Amino acid sequence: MKVARFSHGESISFGIVDEEEDELVVLQGDPMFAGYEPTGERVPLAEAKFLAPVIPRSKVVAVGRNYRAHAAEFGNEVPAEPLLFLKPNTSVIGPGDAIVLPPQSSRVEFEGELAVVIGRIARNVSEADALSTVFGYTIGNDVTARDLQRSDGQWTRAKGFDTFCPLGPVIDTEIDLVAGRIETLVNGEVRQSGSFGDMVFGVAEVIAYASSIFTLLPGDVILTGTPEGVGPIEDGDVVEVRVDGLGALSNPVRTA
Repeated sequence: MKVARFSHGESISFGIVDEEEDELVVLQGDPMFAGYEPTGERVPLAEAKFLAPVIPRSKVVAVGRNYRAHAAEFGNEVPAEPLLFLKPNTSVIGPGDAIVLPPQSSRVEFEGELAVVIGRIARNVSEADALSTVFGYTIGNDVTARDLQRSDGQWTRAKGFDTFCPLGPVIDTEIDLVAGRIETLVNGEVRQSGSFGDMVFGVAEVIAYASSIFTLLPGDVILTGTPEGVGPIEDGDVVEVRVDGLGALSNPVRTA
């Protein structure tokens, strides 16, 4: 099932994507909390503006170097445990929103990723139970000011600028976590291509590990790492991240 958060006219709503009818089945509220009760209204997909499907209530948790080839392209070793960092929820934008290049950086890069949306409180969950805490999956882009990441020696500023976490366009409650693939394109040219099966630490392992450190809350997002091929983006570029079954997350790039 695909769930969207969208605007239509002056209202913002949640809906189920009916691909056969090219419509959104409008829901009474956020299905994460209110369930899947329809209002009876339907909105044509062509008339809806898709928004970030979730605004994390507390945090975006991200995993560094979770694809071996990506770690290698920067000359880094694969970590023995998931390498976690946080992005503020103010970095989240939706499909079609602009990634804004900050004046503090001269090299901003894309990182296409599978994003996991947590659906219930998770604290010290086991790997066996971890997937039961998931509401669904969406597409993310862990935009990074690479020069600041290197100069700062830690990642908060480099990863945390406003607009540095595009999410969308929908949340799918089911996805193939082994054979599923992800691609990132810049101006229509493929720059990244990888399989979820290439992750060093799988989704369940990452959730269990993160929940042993801090409580995961409903609406929290986990970015699961990026394949090799990351690179710079510039004013006027369009970045598109594609995931099997989830469609494409596209964002233009502009200077501040």
